[in-house]
Amino acid sequence: MTQILFKNFRMLDPERDEIADGFEILVEGETIREVSEKPLSAPNAAVVDCGGQTLMPGLIDSHVHVVLSEVLIRQLENVPLTLMTARAVGSMRGMLYRGFTTVRDTGGADWGLKEAVDEGLIEGPRLFIAGKAIGPTGGHSDPRRRTDQGAACHCCNAMAFTMCVADGEAAVRKAAREEMRQGCDQVKIMMSGGVASPYDPLDSLQFSPAEVAAAVEEAEAFGRYVCAHAYSPEAITRAAHGGVRTIEHGNLIDEAAAKLMAEKGMMLTANLIAYYAMRERAADFGMLPEMLEKNELVIDGGLRSLEICKRAGVPVAYGTDLLGQLQNDQCREFTLRSQVLSPMEIIRSATLVGAQVVRREGKLGCLRPGAYADLLVIDGDPLKDLAVFERSESALSAIVKGGRFYKNRLN
Repeated sequence: MTQILFKNFRMLDPERDEIADGFEILVEGETIREVSEKPLSAPNAAVVDCGGQTLMPGLIDSHVHVVLSEVLIRQLENVPLTLMTARAVGSMRGMLYRGFTTVRDTGGADWGLKEAVDEGLIEGPRLFIAGKAIGPTGGHSDPRRRTDQGAACHCCNAMAFTMCVADGEAAVRKAAREEMRQGCDQVKIMMSGGVASPYDPLDSLQFSPAEVAAAVEEAEAFGRYVCAHAYSPEAITRAAHGGVRTIEHGNLIDEAAAKLMAEKGMMLTANLIAYYAMRERAADFGMLPEMLEKNELVIDGGLRSLEICKRAGVPVAYGTDLLGQLQNDQCREFTLRSQVLSPMEIIRSATLVGAQVVRREGKLGCLRPGAYADLLVIDGDPLKDLAVFERSESALSAIVKGGRFYKNRLN
């Protein structure tokens, strides 16, 4: 089995509080075999001299949409699945080359894309998929015009392919089972209004307690879990009582809802950059004024939600939720969060907490023996300059996923 010995680096291990010097890491196959403070003997290993640069685990983005290639989602109804897939290939490659070796897709990506990455047919991060995002009629998974009655053909319409409308306990149960059948890692449900949907108010409550319970019961029966789109305290509280595991967004969370999440062992995936990018550029790509008005209602709560969850002890994962042409802002989330969190806290959100979200603790987001060899070598110190991630094209000297180099400027 192929071995690679990494030497002469400064180790940014998110399980430590500071960067450490003097370590060596031996990779064997797709995993880390050994991490040592002493020189390692590996006569058959290819030696990689990191030139004193920073070595850290690959990043995890816990909220992406690799197939939502239009900022105005309803425009996807004009996109055939072939074009949707081709665009997704470019999107995933971009994420990998920004240093994200793992992403959790929270609506849209299917088993086929995940398998294509795993088989090495396309370059991209390892995918954890939700399949279709499930919501009620008129809710956040329903982007139709008021006069639309439904897609004529789901196989030729990217919008219909990526979203599902289900009403009532039985329909939600069936939809969740269908996502299990199609190989999803988590079930995504909508529990409040959203910015990118046309007609639902942000504070609307979507899915009844019985519908939530049905989705959770089916997911857990299959060894999976439910993540919920929710902004308001009321929606978050309903999700918590229903057994939802992770809250997506949560911008309007209050202290009581955060306390309940902590008591239930839940996690939040925040994504501030989506709202700033939409404020700055979404109108250029067709996003409607009424959507941008909703965006203004949640943008100021983003930083506050991080502070509230920190006080309550709710783990917060790194997410971006960027649509279409806005996805190149993926790394700006680091610097946005730095207004209220320390660099190490933010890096942990994109490594250790992300691994917890996808239930791969000890395998992803860390530098432990037995973990996947997902490694970044960075020309710079992220603890002193988080903006180094925004300069990924020049600053990332090496990107390794599963023991394979995707970029290597070291030798």
